[in-house]
Amino acid sequence: METFEKALLGGGCFWCIEAVYNRVRGVHSAISGYAGGLRKNPSYEQVCTGVSGHAEVIEITYDPKIISYGELLEIFWALHDPTTLNAQGADKGTQYRSVIYYYDEAQKEIALESIKSAQAHWSDPIVTELTRAPEFYPAEDYHQNYYNEHPTQGYCYVVIAPKIEKFMSKFGDKVKK
Repeated sequence: METFEKALLGGGCFWCIEAVYNRVRGVHSAISGYAGGLRKNPSYEQVCTGVSGHAEVIEITYDPKIISYGELLEIFWALHDPTTLNAQGADKGTQYRSVIYYYDEAQKEIALESIKSAQAHWSDPIVTELTRAPEFYPAEDYHQNYYNEHPTQGYCYVVIAPKIEKFMSKFGDKVKK
């Protein structure tokens, strides 16, 4: 019997991190969505304008016998710049903040150690939010699996594809076969 666990992470545009985590061995699913705001069931428009307070995140369902929470966080640090507040590249706004939402004290401790370890690779301080996991709201259907559905779309080609390539070269042993 398979026992899956969940991770909830935000590192800029959810299309980017969803595209990578769906390629990680041991990840059962990565779903784009929203978390961390005050509005229930927010729309993409509400999140983009900043009125909802939510971040773009992905909910990862994974098999801890194949990949650990700590390994998921190693990939997380490689996917984005955790030192820029409310921005990733040209994407600006609170919805693009770097965030780790933890589900229990074990995840919190692993995340704290991971932050400490990741800081050694950055000259500026890491500004990643670390908070207990709030309610997760899946994004609209057209956001799900966006990269795979639109690989030649400009943003996908220019922003997401290089992140996937970086993941593949740096974490080749963690790529789904």
